[in-house]
Amino acid sequence: MAQASSCVDIDWQGRPVRIEHQWLNAHFGDAPLVVFLHEGLGSVAMWRDYPQQLCDALGVRGLVYSRPGYGQSTPRDADEHWAPNFMHRQAHEVLPALLQALDVREAPWLFGHSDGGSIALLFASRLPTAGVMVMAPHIMVEDVSVKSIALAKEAYENTELRQRLARYHSDVDSAFWGWNRIWLAPEFRSWSIDNELATITCPVLAIQGLNDEYGTLAQIRHIQHHVPHTQLLEIESCGHSPHRDQPQALTDACVQFFKTQVSTTAHL
Repeated sequence: MAQASSCVDIDWQGRPVRIEHQWLNAHFGDAPLVVFLHEGLGSVAMWRDYPQQLCDALGVRGLVYSRPGYGQSTPRDADEHWAPNFMHRQAHEVLPALLQALDVREAPWLFGHSDGGSIALLFASRLPTAGVMVMAPHIMVEDVSVKSIALAKEAYENTELRQRLARYHSDVDSAFWGWNRIWLAPEFRSWSIDNELATITCPVLAIQGLNDEYGTLAQIRHIQHHVPHTQLLEIESCGHSPHRDQPQALTDACVQFFKTQVSTTAHL
């Protein structure tokens, strides 16, 4: 059962930053914790009910949160431009500060989508993590990603996309332009997290839709190249958001992966 979202302050960049978050199945007591990391235009609300569905299927507690600049979290300043290391900072600064503020002391499971998948992998490369499940993560910048993000810019400026996104963010321009400008910046074309992946030791499930308009199968195959124990799931008739396009196939795969890993750990 989901609680209403609330906010907690963390100290980041020398100032208090409000982080919107929501607990799921808090009454499950000592059950494992899965932290959900949203996509580049996501938020707590944009996940809709999928985190609750997955937590129920796995029998776990959940923590969903909106990164700074998104949802009801502190907006990005109008003149603030993200640097190419923005995902590294979210993984190594913001998420650890949030877990500390919420008194989470265990190594969490991470479930990340798109940019959130990249952040989950970066967190796991440096900090204790029980396991990682990532959908459509970005390991490098591909031409298809840049092309689709450029089309998103046109849609934001010329269609009702801005109005639709405004339902999920208190400052929709903060959310959109923070993400869009850095992804289209020339200096971001060489961004990669290949070097960080090799230090990941926890279980990894990497998922990609075969019709993903923001990335190719090279993304998850790169993960497996650097983290050989990674399990891959390639889903047919699925775009960039498996939890919306093929939720049952996604949930079934996550349940099988999770229960196998938990059972293996219990017998060690």
